[in-house]
Amino acid sequence: MKIAMLLSGGVDSSVSLALLKEQGFDVTAFYLKIWLEDELSFLGDCPWQEDLQYVQAICEQLSIPLEIVSFQHEYNQRIVSYVISETRAGRTPNPDILCNKQIKFGAFLDHIGHSFDKIASGHYAQVESHSDFYTLRSTPDPIKDQTYFLSQLSQSQLARVIFPIGHLQKHEVRALAQRYNLPNKNRPDSQGICFLGKLKFKEFLACHLGKKRGEIREFETKKILGHHDGYWFHTIGQRQGLQLSGGPWFVVLKDCEQNIVYVSRSYYTEDKKRDSFFIHNMHWIPTPNDTQEYTVKLRHGAHKYRCTMEQINDQTYKIILEKNDQGIATGQFAVLYKGDYCCGGGVMQVA
Repeated sequence: MKIAMLLSGGVDSSVSLALLKEQGFDVTAFYLKIWLEDELSFLGDCPWQEDLQYVQAICEQLSIPLEIVSFQHEYNQRIVSYVISETRAGRTPNPDILCNKQIKFGAFLDHIGHSFDKIASGHYAQVESHSDFYTLRSTPDPIKDQTYFLSQLSQSQLARVIFPIGHLQKHEVRALAQRYNLPNKNRPDSQGICFLGKLKFKEFLACHLGKKRGEIREFETKKILGHHDGYWFHTIGQRQGLQLSGGPWFVVLKDCEQNIVYVSRSYYTEDKKRDSFFIHNMHWIPTPNDTQEYTVKLRHGAHKYRCTMEQINDQTYKIILEKNDQGIATGQFAVLYKGDYCCGGGVMQVA
């Protein structure tokens, strides 16, 4: 079996490559260049060169052929434009979910065609093949589980992907990196949005959307408390960075037309109940679990809420959580689960 391995320079994909090599597969490594350093180099250092050095060292050590493919143009068209338009509209986008669907297992799949049987990556997730469908199952490590980011993959994409470390926990992957003596065995995990690297998201937004002075008002009294540089720098539920005294203050509403950010100190009161939202353009992944009980993730991480679901139309559902979540924001992705099987998800809209 010929496998195209997506190699990032991190420990997870490197251990995945070593496992595939050890298991005797015919593997070629691919480094996808999606950093936007050409346009944003003035903002600071971007780590793609360091990543690539690790990738080259690992491939040399394992005697694996390496190909470097640039997807900067595709990423700008499919992902960056989405982030900017969603943020400008006052919503909260998630570029990493679309990166997996549109780039890593989208444009790259088109790029290799049928030259390879499978695409492998270092994601913490498991794909299972059934008689007539594929399922996406959580990894044993609930903190590292990345099914949330893979929840928009189609059946044709799931049929082509494998995740060599999906059955492992993070500490086991770290131990394997030591056993293989990989060049990046002690490298820390990367954080943040995939295409930004070390660049700050606020600086990225300022570059594309600029700054525009606006008012910060108290939600209950409409009193002006301060000013901000643009509503697009703020998200619902935000507490840090408001620079207001007498808090804690939380962002509860944004008026995009008037460029006003509303804040409140009474974020957790009963009149600000946040236990329901709508999911639009729901993407379903089949599961073998026939229970009608759903849980839902509103963001990457271990936490799930028990929830009930009401179908509004073909692709719209109302989700009611068992408890309030103070970070619900329109534009985020909600991902549903049955047990440890990912059911798919869609874009949230707050009622």
